[in-house]
Amino acid sequence: MELVIGTKAWSTWSMRPWLALKKTGAEFTETLVELRRENGISEAEILKHSPSGLVPCLKDADAGGGGLTITDSLAICEYLAERFPQAGLWPKDAGARALARSAAAEMHSGFASLRGECPMDLAAAVRVATLSEATHKDIRRIVALWNGLLGRFGGPWLAGAEWGIADAFYTPVATRFRTYGVKLSDFGDAGAAGQYAERLLERPEFKAWEADA
Repeated sequence: MELVIGTKAWSTWSMRPWLALKKTGAEFTETLVELRRENGISEAEILKHSPSGLVPCLKDADAGGGGLTITDSLAICEYLAERFPQAGLWPKDAGARALARSAAAEMHSGFASLRGECPMDLAAAVRVATLSEATHKDIRRIVALWNGLLGRFGGPWLAGAEWGIADAFYTPVATRFRTYGVKLSDFGDAGAAGQYAERLLERPEFKAWEADA
């Protein structure tokens, strides 16, 4: 398999399936396309690999029917969960799986203000940012979501004992909270969400990504 990704310091969408793929233990080739180039050739480079012109993109030459090329981070993660069921990327319990999928989908499509005001930058120095009320609302929702799932399933991950796709989807959020000095206690957290964010950033998969960013 080959995973085509964007610049590791910035590409949150690339990070998510990369973390999931690392969790499977499968061997894969990583192809990096540098983003935000001044000469504007990133899209042309990506199109060599991805029909959507976007990263990430997963190529599985061993799949039936002549191989597969899959774009979109959530679609890639869903494919990996089916391809490697032993990795436990989704919970076995149907209810837990539904809630984990819901949490991942909410991240996939939501929190636009947080994304815009606090872009991921793993190379940036930690700083305290002045955030809009719309971003405050996003953070309060994330805190409530994390606390709700951690309380329901007992942690240490969102859907229980096994780290999975939902956790991969919120790992870039944890980096944003770190970079922009966001204290989750200011947004309704009594400690569980903040501790969860710290655990996400201690995962070996994330440490490996960050070391190469």
